[in-house]
Amino acid sequence: MKKIINWGILSTAKIGIKNMIPAINLSNNGKVLAIASRSLENAKDVANSFGIEKVYGSYNELFLDDEIDAIYNPLPNNLHLEYTIKALQHGKHVLCEKPIGLNAKEAAQLNQAILEYPNLKVMEAFMYKFHPQWLTAKKMIKDGKIGKVNSMQTVFSYYNTDKNNIRNKADAGGGALMDIGCYCISFPRFILDQEPLTVMGSMQIDANFGTDFLTSAILNFKDQVSVNFICTTQAFPYQRFHVFGSSGYLEIKIPCNAPLNSDCKIILTNGEGKKETLFSANQYQLQSEAFANCILEDKQVPYPIVDAQNNMKVLEAIKESTIKKTIINL
Repeated sequence: MKKIINWGILSTAKIGIKNMIPAINLSNNGKVLAIASRSLENAKDVANSFGIEKVYGSYNELFLDDEIDAIYNPLPNNLHLEYTIKALQHGKHVLCEKPIGLNAKEAAQLNQAILEYPNLKVMEAFMYKFHPQWLTAKKMIKDGKIGKVNSMQTVFSYYNTDKNNIRNKADAGGGALMDIGCYCISFPRFILDQEPLTVMGSMQIDANFGTDFLTSAILNFKDQVSVNFICTTQAFPYQRFHVFGSSGYLEIKIPCNAPLNSDCKIILTNGEGKKETLFSANQYQLQSEAFANCILEDKQVPYPIVDAQNNMKVLEAIKESTIKKTIINL
């Protein structure tokens, strides 16, 4: 039985170089065997840095390599659907960066395409779901450590006004909501295992880029749980997640970009006092190992594409609410 998954990386995107390639090579069941880029020289440079054996000057050449089992797709958002489907057509499993596409229609298209390839695994790369700080937080809340949950709050920001950056290009699916707002939507859905009932959003559009640089939203879930978030690409870098309950509250200090070489912290405050729990983990490694195990053991991925589809529906509802200036029922 095969014990190692051979990965092929699409492009020399920063997230691949900084996070996923090292994580896969650290994993116990995966190896980066090949990398492809439209610039062969760029691909060679990355391959030399990480000892990657195979280098391709086009994505299609990578798809044709029979030794590659799985593809990691960190291409710009507007290329996620196209190249994920192409990888499936060539018999490759795919771990695709978030968001899974540009809209709910594309997510539905991918979900439909997956049905044609029942032996292949596809998953959206929300790496935070594999970090022990999130698994612990979810269990604490489920166990009633803060009583009945009534609200959640997320703030996520960074500063980027580079006109050439893909995150500031409207036609490539850029903007705050697509890049980091998708996390803010995913967090409460993950904690509650529910979908919101109503959505109300507000988006501020950059006049030069045509993308949202600041988006805020209120999501209402059943049992009168209210969730609000702010995400912006033009503010000092910051991220925080809070859950408030009837008898306490929980805070995740670094919910998304959990550092690899220092501890993350959950703070639980309730009638018993204040408890801090520290975690040290490589969420990208845990994600790649989990996905590779699903391939090796032929089992369903923990977060099927329907989960990505539901996240995208909320994202679209925020856009619709902004335009219509009203609450959207889901």
